[in-house]
Amino acid sequence: MAMTFSSGFLGLSFFLLLLASSTANARMHPMFYHWSCPQLTQIVNKGVRQALAKEQRLGASLLRLFFHDCFVNGCDGGLLLDDTSTFKGEKNAFPNRGTARGFEVIDDIKTKLEVACPGIVSCADILALATRYAVIKLGGPWWRLDLGRRDARTASESKANRDLPSPLSSLERLVKSFKKKGMNERDLTALSGAHTIGQAQCFLFRSRIYNDTDIDPKFAKVRQANCPWKGGNKKLAALDERSPNKFDNQFFKNLMKRQGLLHSDQVLFNNQSVGFIVRQYSMFQFIFFKDFSRGMTKLSNISPLTGKKGEIRKNCRRVN
Repeated sequence: MAMTFSSGFLGLSFFLLLLASSTANARMHPMFYHWSCPQLTQIVNKGVRQALAKEQRLGASLLRLFFHDCFVNGCDGGLLLDDTSTFKGEKNAFPNRGTARGFEVIDDIKTKLEVACPGIVSCADILALATRYAVIKLGGPWWRLDLGRRDARTASESKANRDLPSPLSSLERLVKSFKKKGMNERDLTALSGAHTIGQAQCFLFRSRIYNDTDIDPKFAKVRQANCPWKGGNKKLAALDERSPNKFDNQFFKNLMKRQGLLHSDQVLFNNQSVGFIVRQYSMFQFIFFKDFSRGMTKLSNISPLTGKKGEIRKNCRRVN
């Protein structure tokens, strides 16, 4: 009995030593917080569930926040930082100003986690987890999400303006932008499918509904009724009017009918090779879900801060 207890104790000690070594070496893993904050998943999921119960559009808002965070300096929570008198971050970059939303959801979750396990979970990881649960809650797929990111101590408005794709982008520019982040045309098309949920403000699609030729005339006319040529910049339209709060493959069916709301979406169908992917996703939702999951895993692993880099913020809006 003594030998058995001793062996078991040594085995446990060796396992804990390996775990500590893994953490020290900053190896990201889905179970990164399993011992340090076992309540993490429950708290994040509850926070997202409560937010979506108040406003389903917040699911799309969180997904957009995560994408915009990861595309600028990597998934480091930089987008969550408020400007100060001496610091100008990413929130007021043109792609985010007045359109990025959902920050209060992350703030609420962070507040609860600081009570349950203070100083343990990064804001970057909270955003990553909240995004995945929001997509699942709206009917979308699960994806592998490694955890262990740390938070940036800075952010860059200029890089946000430079790196984030514009709704007016050409396909060539979109492909180039994604390639710089290590993603291909299939990743671009699958992640664009995120526009199966959410809404856009009038000023982001006005040029398309009045100037583009690759648009269904009836669709354009309906959109023009709520988005005049002058004024009404903040008036909203669903990116997918048929199922705006359901994560499905309807977005791609819309593109085939020339009913993409954003110019940067419709150009996906105008190219032969990428257009083939659009057709495939429109017919087979499971293929879209599989590729979207793979794309989100790749997105979530763009240049994370780990180990001794960055910090674990106490407040997601400001550095410690």
